[in-house]
Amino acid sequence: MIKSDSVICQDVDELSRRAAAQFVSLADAAISARGQFNVSLSGGSTPRALYSLLASGEFSAQLAWRQIHLYFGDERCVAPDHAESNYRMVKEALLAQIPIPRANVHRMAGEKLPALAAAEYEAQLRQHFHSTEDAVPRFDLILLGLGEDGHTASLFPGSSALNENRRLVATTYVEKLNAHRLTLTFPVINNAAQISFLVAGASKAVIVKELLTTETRDYPAARIAPENGQVTWFVTQDAAVDLGVS
Repeated sequence: MIKSDSVICQDVDELSRRAAAQFVSLADAAISARGQFNVSLSGGSTPRALYSLLASGEFSAQLAWRQIHLYFGDERCVAPDHAESNYRMVKEALLAQIPIPRANVHRMAGEKLPALAAAEYEAQLRQHFHSTEDAVPRFDLILLGLGEDGHTASLFPGSSALNENRRLVATTYVEKLNAHRLTLTFPVINNAAQISFLVAGASKAVIVKELLTTETRDYPAARIAPENGQVTWFVTQDAAVDLGVS
């Protein structure tokens, strides 16, 4: 069972609002403490509403974008303007609307050979976080989604990336999708100060119950277990229906 806080939300709108409030609070604290807020963004459909909300006048004005650095937890191996690109989704929902310096947005180069893109992204991380080969970067916030099969980021069941303990960024081939992916590895994710799952939809109810009420280790998301960080689950009511809470 994942040790975490669960925030049950009526719908995606409430989920996005609560996650946006957390984003602002964490940004304020990190910038006050260290002058910078480092975030890893999630792809998928659920986070898009959050990004649009962060880009709105209500929330964007509360954020010191020049002191915020945005990274990506995973990416499809496609060009940045491809319909399936996580970067494209984030650009449309968030980046095009906010005054963030271009240098503060660190995308994974999905259009390059996967091994090269992974190596380059790892080098970016080490440079930005002043991280030696034996040290792991510490994000202030990592946003994650959840698949019905228990995957998170692009850490899928059966993937060789699940066993990667030294590299910060791995490549993986997802056979059922016939696609290559880039992903942050467990050492990076589990070293974050705050990890927040964004989960919506009735189709996620079974896996949410499995992860939050049992001791299973059968799913990649069950291995999100930071030793020195917090985990928060923002879950819509239909996805939490089997938890017996309201």
